[in-house]
Amino acid sequence: MKNHSHPSIGKTSPSRLNFRSESIPKSNATRGFVLIVSLLLLFVPINSALANTQLGPIQFDHDNLSPALQAFALLTVLSLAPSILIMLSSFTRIVVVLSMLRNALGLQQTPPNTVIISLSLFLTLFTMMPVAKTIYTEAYQPYEAKQIDTRTALSSAAKPLKQFMIKQTREKDMQVILQLAKEPLPVSADEIKLYHLIPAFILSELQTAFQIGFMIFLPFLLVDLIVSGILMTMGMMMMPPMSISLPIKILLFILIDGWDLITQALVGSFTGYY
Repeated sequence: MKNHSHPSIGKTSPSRLNFRSESIPKSNATRGFVLIVSLLLLFVPINSALANTQLGPIQFDHDNLSPALQAFALLTVLSLAPSILIMLSSFTRIVVVLSMLRNALGLQQTPPNTVIISLSLFLTLFTMMPVAKTIYTEAYQPYEAKQIDTRTALSSAAKPLKQFMIKQTREKDMQVILQLAKEPLPVSADEIKLYHLIPAFILSELQTAFQIGFMIFLPFLLVDLIVSGILMTMGMMMMPPMSISLPIKILLFILIDGWDLITQALVGSFTGYY
C-alpha cells in the first residue's frame, strides 16, 4: 500500500518559516531602539528651568520656614487631608446618620455610596464654614500679611478648631481617654492636648450619630411591625413583609419631607454655631 500523506503534515511551510524568521529580528531591533532612546533620555535634561529649583536652601528658622519646608508641609497636609476630614470635622456624624437612614428605609444600594459621601462632604463644608472663616481671618490673613510667624499662625488656626471639637465632645468620653492615657483632668479647655481631644471627639461623634440613627429607625420599625401583623392576620405568611413595607416607608418619608428633616437635625445638632 502506498503511503498517501498530506504535504503539509510533518513539514513546515516555507512561507510561514520565512515570515517568522523575518519578524523576530524586526521586533528585537525595535526593542533595542526603544531601550537606547530611553537610556539617552535619562541623561538629557528636559528643561533647564526645571533642573534648577526655585525653592532655595532648606532653612530652619524660628520665625519663618524656607520655601522648601513650606512645600513639604503643604504636600504633607494634602496627603493627610482625608484623615483630617474624618478626624477633625463633622463628616463622621453625617455619613453615619445617612448610612443608617438608608438601612432603616430598607434600601441597600439607594442612594449609592457616592451620593451619600458627596452629600456628607458638602454638609460638612456647610457646618464647618464658621470655623473656616475664623481660621481664615485670625490665622491666614495675618500670616499672609507677614504680621505673625508660622508658629503663631498654626496656634491661631488650632484654637477655633479645638473650640468646635470641645463643644461636640462629651465629658465622659474625654475622661475615658484621659484615664487610658493616665493623665489628670485638665483645669481648663486650653490645657487639653489635641492628641487626647481627637479620639474623644470621634467617640462622641459616633455616639451622637447612633443616637440620631436610633430615632430614625423607630418609625420605620413600627411600619415593619404593622405590616407583618396585618399579613399574619390575613394568612399571607408566605409573602415577604419587605415587599409591602418598603413602598410604604418610602411614601411616608416623602410625605414628611424626610430629607429636609434629616438635614435640619444634622445641622442643628452642631450647637454653638447656629
